[in-house]
Amino acid sequence: MFEQLETTKQNYYELEERLASPELLADMDNWQKVNREYNDIKPIVMAYEDYRRNENTIKENEELLEMAEDQEMKEMLQEEIDEANDNLGKLEEKIKFLLIPKDPNDHKNVYVEIRSGAGGDEAGLFAQELYRMYQMYASQNGFKTEEVELSEQGIGGIKEVIFMVKGEGAYSKLKYESGVHRVQRVPQTETSGRIHTSTATVAVLPEAEEVDVNINESTDLRIDYYRSSGAGGQHVNTTDSAVRITHLPTGIVVSCQDEKSQHKNKDKAMKVLMAKLYEHELEEQQKNLSADRKSQVGTGDRSEKIRTYNFPQSRVTDHRINKTIHQLQDFLDGNIEEMIEDLILEDQSKKLALSEEAQ
Repeated sequence: MFEQLETTKQNYYELEERLASPELLADMDNWQKVNREYNDIKPIVMAYEDYRRNENTIKENEELLEMAEDQEMKEMLQEEIDEANDNLGKLEEKIKFLLIPKDPNDHKNVYVEIRSGAGGDEAGLFAQELYRMYQMYASQNGFKTEEVELSEQGIGGIKEVIFMVKGEGAYSKLKYESGVHRVQRVPQTETSGRIHTSTATVAVLPEAEEVDVNINESTDLRIDYYRSSGAGGQHVNTTDSAVRITHLPTGIVVSCQDEKSQHKNKDKAMKVLMAKLYEHELEEQQKNLSADRKSQVGTGDRSEKIRTYNFPQSRVTDHRINKTIHQLQDFLDGNIEEMIEDLILEDQSKKLALSEEAQ
């Protein structure tokens, strides 16, 4: 491990020099790639250098301890040695986690797709609340959101929404949100006070780069233009600005009617299509490793769930890690970082265990 860390450290300082070079500064695309690689390994190098500092502290204090005659000095040196030894154990565990290979999509923007599932109007209201939750979480973390497609339903709910979350590392945070979300509460229209269960599905797709997906537009796509049916400005509903794109080889269909411009709607729809095709390609590659995937949405049936939002008890429970938070409204106001961090930790722990088994 330490030989690998020395190589990583050397690479880190070489990247640091490259980032300051005039040649790279003149090529911002390559500069961003090098900067991403630099920032990816920085935590590893910082932890490794901290590990070496603690090793030096132990070595130096042990030498001083042998020469010390004053009892108070001996106790102080021994205390520093014990503390440094404790730090070494913690840093070694931290380094092991940091050395786990990263998901190559972690740095990307994401498309989030929320669909109401079982439960009628109540499911649509829940889907709307999830949409608001992710918008608030994105805002709190400095991410930007951009709506692509919205289909309203019932009394203020939504049938489906697709939106983009832009920001470095958006996928690394939101990828664990994919799955069936279940809500338990008494609907406003329920006169007997009976608790209903409804669902919504969430899919999180990394934004595909052009090099990730190869589409032959002339043979692979059918593009239909039609009049927008949703609420909008004076031109949205009076021209054929909405766009529906069908990818014929896979049958994947995407649409966009958010913009007044047909061209802008087509551009947005193409980006969503590329993300879905990229995810489709990844699923094909990893179908034999499906047990490791956390992004299966399922059918939206009430029995399929990754998380339950229980209003009567004001709690939210993630069933993958058996974690419960008893501040439901705070959670729905976008404060979901604690849950996300625990999901990341659980995922890393499983990957670390698999890595150690393979060695």
